[in-house]
Amino acid sequence: MQNLTIDQIQDFKGKYPKQLWYLFFSEMWERFCFYGMRGMLVIFMVKELMMNDEVANLQYGATQAFVYAFTFIGGLFADKILGYRKSLFWGGILMILGSMILAFDPKQFFFLGVSFTIIGTGFFKPNISTMVGKLYKEDDNRRDAGFSFFYMGVNLGALIGGYLCIAVANGSLLSSLVPENLRWNVAFGFAAVVMLISLLTFTQTQRSLGEIGLSPLLEIEKSKRKTFEYSTYIGSILVIPIIIVLVSNPDYTKLFMYIIGPSSLLYLFYEMRNFSLKENKKLIAALVFILFSIVFWAFFEQSGGSLSLFAASNLKNTVSGIQLDPNGVNNAANSLFVIIFAALVGLVWLWMNKRKIEPNTIVKFGLAFLFLAAGFYVFYYTKFFADANGMTSLDLFTFGWLIITFGELCLSPIGMSAMTKLSPQKLQAVMMGMWFLASAYGQYFAGILGANIAQASEHASNMEKLVVYADGYKQLALYALVAGCILILLSPWVKKLMQEVK
Repeated sequence: MQNLTIDQIQDFKGKYPKQLWYLFFSEMWERFCFYGMRGMLVIFMVKELMMNDEVANLQYGATQAFVYAFTFIGGLFADKILGYRKSLFWGGILMILGSMILAFDPKQFFFLGVSFTIIGTGFFKPNISTMVGKLYKEDDNRRDAGFSFFYMGVNLGALIGGYLCIAVANGSLLSSLVPENLRWNVAFGFAAVVMLISLLTFTQTQRSLGEIGLSPLLEIEKSKRKTFEYSTYIGSILVIPIIIVLVSNPDYTKLFMYIIGPSSLLYLFYEMRNFSLKENKKLIAALVFILFSIVFWAFFEQSGGSLSLFAASNLKNTVSGIQLDPNGVNNAANSLFVIIFAALVGLVWLWMNKRKIEPNTIVKFGLAFLFLAAGFYVFYYTKFFADANGMTSLDLFTFGWLIITFGELCLSPIGMSAMTKLSPQKLQAVMMGMWFLASAYGQYFAGILGANIAQASEHASNMEKLVVYADGYKQLALYALVAGCILILLSPWVKKLMQEVK
């Protein structure tokens, strides 16, 4: 496989560059690892580490918040020192080590394994998406189709990993092959194996990427460059004990979240001095998207926290008569629906655009909240289908996820695109970092919301627990509805700030 120039890569024929396939499979297996782990965290903490539901929710929020906060930091190191490729490779190695530690002895080394995974994901996640963008020229209208295809890879990995890992850990899959005392070890082990496949896929195909993702320090002398690179590797290992302390104590996480968000906002306002009024108006519009996305993810990410516990305690195990693991369905249904409906939603926007009735980005964000509200209202409505033991319909619960998926499709792909369109070239990395930080805050608040619901249901019977969780989801549905209405009302003002950006 010869080294290609950037022009040769970008002058591809057909709909997709061949390099997209290689990055697709690397990302697919990495997402298997990430979503497999995410689906297991709360259930493992409650069942195996004997945490109560409230503490487990807070721990989950802290862990996921650090994952997304470190994508901001990992992206900066890739931009300034390692380049995207070395950053991705190093992140993959750390994720494999983290998963292997958890597979070896998840009870004893839980926070050590999780901390390796947090830093690894921080180096891996932001950089593979950036490389996809580099496969296209700035004005190539095939870019959106490429990202849609790549997004499908993300969800394919999330679908398989999200269902398989927790179903094996719970004993509802492969129970005849995996001894009961090793179920969690094997489930965490899956994440290590697929991450190794992801890394091998990348290393065996990276020559086809030409100069994309190489170190930004190639101009400086080799010894100096190596010093910077090895310092980054060593520094990321040395910071692990600090991460263990921060993640295992939610009070420290709170302190971290109080500092990093305001600091990044102050940095943005400092940078805004260097831009014109026109550019700054667009940046304010981007901030509106970022702030509302925090609220969206705080609700959506109940999936890994309170909804995991709700699925474990209160959901029956059949969908349309087919026996399935309720936790697996909670983790994987959203990804399945994204794969089925993402292209269809894209076609609807195109159809509306041709008739000049396509809503602008801010109205799409508002619609995302309305779908989110409807989905959580369905979760609330499951309480009316419960039996005397507090067990309710997995079919109805799955339908709730179908509705929420349309909300995600109105927000997630569109939000990232809006960040790149609204940011001046010099601030693109910072704004993308802030978009990921918004996800970190969403995860953090998701943990707090889930903990509040769990606290209210402590020492309750299963039926009482169902009522508390359902009523909590009704409350979230109401908040999401209010947020959606506010966004739609704000849309004329935000549209003015966005100027020519649609």
